[in-house]
Amino acid sequence: MSVTQIDIDDALERAMALARVRTKKEAVNLALNFYAEQQERAARISRHFERAREWGAVEDAERLHRAEKRSR
Repeated sequence: MSVTQIDIDDALERAMALARVRTKKEAVNLALNFYAEQQERAARISRHFERAREWGAVEDAERLHRAEKRSR
Protein backbone atom coordinates (compact mmCIF):
# COMPACT_ATOMS: atom_id res chain seq x y z
CA MET A 1 0.00 0.00 0.00
CA SER A 2 1.22 3.48 -0.76
CA VAL A 3 0.16 7.03 -0.06
CA THR A 4 -0.83 8.99 -3.16
CA GLN A 5 -2.05 12.54 -3.39
CA ILE A 6 -4.39 13.45 -6.23
CA ASP A 7 -6.85 16.23 -7.00
CA ILE A 8 -10.36 14.88 -7.42
CA ASP A 9 -13.30 16.89 -8.67
CA ASP A 10 -16.67 17.18 -6.95
CA ALA A 11 -17.63 13.68 -8.11
CA LEU A 12 -15.96 12.41 -4.94
CA GLU A 13 -18.36 14.41 -2.78
CA ARG A 14 -21.35 13.09 -4.76
CA ALA A 15 -20.05 9.53 -4.45
CA MET A 16 -19.55 9.96 -0.71
CA ALA A 17 -23.11 11.19 -0.30
CA LEU A 18 -24.61 8.42 -2.44
CA ALA A 19 -22.60 5.67 -0.75
CA ARG A 20 -23.15 7.21 2.67
CA VAL A 21 -19.49 6.97 3.59
CA ARG A 22 -17.77 9.44 5.85
CA THR A 23 -14.22 9.53 4.54
CA LYS A 24 -12.64 10.07 1.16
CA LYS A 25 -10.59 6.93 1.67
CA GLU A 26 -13.76 4.86 2.12
CA ALA A 27 -15.27 6.36 -1.02
CA VAL A 28 -12.19 5.77 -3.14
CA ASN A 29 -11.77 2.20 -1.88
CA LEU A 30 -15.46 1.51 -2.48
CA ALA A 31 -15.22 2.86 -6.03
CA LEU A 32 -12.06 0.90 -6.82
CA ASN A 33 -13.54 -2.32 -5.43
CA PHE A 34 -16.73 -1.73 -7.41
CA TYR A 35 -14.71 -1.18 -10.60
CA ALA A 36 -12.60 -4.30 -10.02
CA GLU A 37 -15.69 -6.42 -9.34
CA GLN A 38 -17.39 -5.15 -12.50
CA GLN A 39 -14.31 -5.96 -14.59
CA GLU A 40 -14.05 -9.44 -13.07
CA ARG A 41 -17.76 -10.02 -13.72
CA ALA A 42 -17.40 -8.87 -17.34
CA ALA A 43 -14.49 -11.27 -17.82
CA ARG A 44 -16.54 -14.17 -16.41
CA ILE A 45 -19.48 -13.33 -18.67
CA SER A 46 -17.14 -13.13 -21.65
CA ARG A 47 -15.73 -16.58 -20.88
CA HIS A 48 -19.26 -18.02 -20.64
CA PHE A 49 -20.24 -16.33 -23.91
CA GLU A 50 -17.21 -17.83 -25.65
CA ARG A 51 -18.08 -21.29 -24.32
CA ALA A 52 -21.65 -20.87 -25.54
CA ARG A 53 -20.34 -19.86 -28.96
CA GLU A 54 -18.24 -23.03 -29.09
CA TRP A 55 -21.32 -25.13 -28.30
CA GLY A 56 -23.35 -23.40 -31.00
CA ALA A 57 -25.75 -21.96 -28.44
CA VAL A 58 -25.27 -18.40 -29.69
CA GLU A 59 -26.23 -19.31 -33.25
CA ASP A 60 -29.24 -21.27 -31.96
CA ALA A 61 -30.39 -18.27 -29.92
CA GLU A 62 -29.94 -15.94 -32.89
CA ARG A 63 -31.95 -18.30 -35.11
CA LEU A 64 -34.77 -18.44 -32.54
CA HIS A 65 -34.75 -14.66 -32.20
CA ARG A 66 -35.02 -14.16 -35.97
CA ALA A 67 -37.89 -16.68 -36.13
CA GLU A 68 -39.74 -14.86 -33.34
CA LYS A 69 -39.33 -11.52 -35.10
CA ARG A 70 -40.67 -12.94 -38.37
CA SER A 71 -43.73 -14.39 -36.64
CA ARG A 72 -44.81 -11.03 -35.18
